[in-house]
Amino acid sequence: MPAAAGAAAGDASTALAWSLLPAAGLAEGALLGAAQARVLRRVLPAVRPRRWIAATAGAACVAWLLGLLLPLLAVRVPSAPAVAVPAAVVGAALLLSLGCAQWWVLRGQVPRAHRWIVATAAAWLAGLAVFCAVAMPLWHPGQSAVLIAGIGALAGLLMAATVAAVTGAALLRLLDRPADASAVDQRPAPPHTSPPRTS
Repeated sequence: MPAAAGAAAGDASTALAWSLLPAAGLAEGALLGAAQARVLRRVLPAVRPRRWIAATAGAACVAWLLGLLLPLLAVRVPSAPAVAVPAAVVGAALLLSLGCAQWWVLRGQVPRAHRWIVATAAAWLAGLAVFCAVAMPLWHPGQSAVLIAGIGALAGLLMAATVAAVTGAALLRLLDRPADASAVDQRPAPPHTSPPRTS
């Protein structure tokens, strides 16, 4: 969805891009959050789907806003060393935004929920690598908006599949925790019987 919005705003003004891409990110985050909430409902019934979807959608919108800041920094700060530190800060905030928002919903429901932040950042980093590996060689100057959007949609689907695979594995590891010692065996102990006396 953001890929299609990016293609539509590619030749438009910066103001249009700043309107379209966050809105597309909001819609993308809502769809992602709804899909994740369906899975979480089975394994973590205490997590409220509406809160999860709202957190995911809001974080995706923020992530796209942060993504728009990166090229803006490159234009406004032409010196590479001067732009390195703010770009690294913005990039780190972009990668951590979704995980932090979802951690806020998971906390109190899952032990060591903070690990979800790292797992989500790693998943999106892997997804972005797949997106760039697929889309960048196929995008060329002079292509139509429809072709650009189609390539972006294909790369986006592969990116989503990568993120889903990594976060799914991380969720399984997060839920695979040892039970409390007091909850290992709740069955009542059999009544004690003394051995029969022998005469």
